[in-house]
Amino acid sequence: MTRILVFALLTTALAGGGFYLSRIINKPDIDAAYAIPLTPPAAPMRVFHLGHSLVGRDMPAMLAQLAGNGHSYHSQLGWGTSLREHWDPKLPINGFETENAHDHYRDAKEALASGSYDAVVLTEMVEIKDAIKYHKSGKFLRKWAGEARESNPDTRVYLYETWHHLNDPAGWLNRLDADYGTHWQQQVLFDDLRNRPDSPARVIPAGQVMARFARELTARGGVEGLASIDGLFARNDDGTLDTIHVNDLGAYLVALTHYAVLYHRSPVGLPYALKRADGTAAQPPSAEAARLMQEVVWDVVQSDRLTGVGS
Repeated sequence: MTRILVFALLTTALAGGGFYLSRIINKPDIDAAYAIPLTPPAAPMRVFHLGHSLVGRDMPAMLAQLAGNGHSYHSQLGWGTSLREHWDPKLPINGFETENAHDHYRDAKEALASGSYDAVVLTEMVEIKDAIKYHKSGKFLRKWAGEARESNPDTRVYLYETWHHLNDPAGWLNRLDADYGTHWQQQVLFDDLRNRPDSPARVIPAGQVMARFARELTARGGVEGLASIDGLFARNDDGTLDTIHVNDLGAYLVALTHYAVLYHRSPVGLPYALKRADGTAAQPPSAEAARLMQEVVWDVVQSDRLTGVGS
């Protein structure tokens, strides 16, 4: 049976592309690495965000408002940019000038080399399967994590799990359920675990939060101001639904998730009338929607040991 199982794993790995036998992590190793939660931070954090438009400008600004005085951040973004593209100076970062035209931009390698960040939040491009196959996601998560730790061994490294298009042929919720363990964990996160079992990267499970929130909305028949998960997503100029980018309400939900993971605090009761990065007022959720968002976030974050917060 053991030989059959190993052969099946290897066959599946090769078929999926980019998932090699050397990356398979035994469950006891995973259990040991994530058995003990991180110590809650004792002071406001300085955070670096590396990613693309699913990070955006507004979400980190909302996180800073939720965290309060003393929290600071910088970022480097692109359009659909992979961790590999951020790393390799020979590869283009689409939308670089546009996405980084703000006061919180800082060159990623310069930022991490400074050793001045308490947390580094990394995310990968989506489609996540293509990122793994063509951009070697696990390898470049490992590289960025190593860069952060080399300058500051106390820096906490996080993988921000995102989502895919609402109209995905396989089903949006089906993909969120399946991708988290198969792709985000086994093929990206655990590549870093092999090298740093004593201090593994943790997860900010925004995709899992969205899935739980979507199911809660369905079960309740919607809440005030939000009939379905579509209400978290932006609209294109012609009024059609943008199936991947969030609006202010979606950015708020993701910011809550970052807050709960980074600070180990319940977001229940936090303010929900916030500002965008440009200082204009963001569209606030209703009180009912905000409360549900906050409760869902805390439940998901506490129940997932990979966040470093779980009991």
